[in-house]
Amino acid sequence: MTTDEIEAALRTAFKRCDAASCPLTDMQKQILLQIVEQIQKNPSSPVSDIANPLDELTPEELEAFLQFVKAEEEQNRTWKVQLLNDWLLAQDSGKVQFIRQRYGLQWLNRVESYHFDKYSYFEEALQFKIGDRIEVSNALWEWIPEDDSSQREWFPCIVIKVDEICDGDDAFTSCLIRFLNGTEYEIQGIFEWNRYNWRWPQK
Repeated sequence: MTTDEIEAALRTAFKRCDAASCPLTDMQKQILLQIVEQIQKNPSSPVSDIANPLDELTPEELEAFLQFVKAEEEQNRTWKVQLLNDWLLAQDSGKVQFIRQRYGLQWLNRVESYHFDKYSYFEEALQFKIGDRIEVSNALWEWIPEDDSSQREWFPCIVIKVDEICDGDDAFTSCLIRFLNGTEYEIQGIFEWNRYNWRWPQK
């Protein structure tokens, strides 16, 4: 199937959604069409790498932004709400003022939690809290060879408890999650040795 055929099929699907009284929003349609357009321009580009707004920042901007996000998260404040409040009250946002000046509200609205996964090397700039929705891999309870991603499955769940555990000089984070079927599961070292076994929902 060519990308033109995919685009035509998408437009037909949009019409059928409208006819079935469950229309997609203009934003949802735009995102789907942008992915097709990106594939047309660069067929070898992996779809998962398309449209991560954080990729648009310069290295210096990205570092400043991630530091801002991390500082807000450590203060139990939502970084996006903090930026929006600054903008609404016409207050200076300090080292991340460039977000408003160069990128604006449209860029900010595109940033989702899962976009930070690509930059997890930055000391977990975005950590979850109780009530957050995440996805966990079956590699937590099944042995899967590292080079075999085909066996890896992702399951949606909700964070119901987060504990900092201190054992002598060692410290790690324990997390209790609840799956959609009500089953609960405890994950040790969620930010330390099990970081690659969870991710933000891939919207």
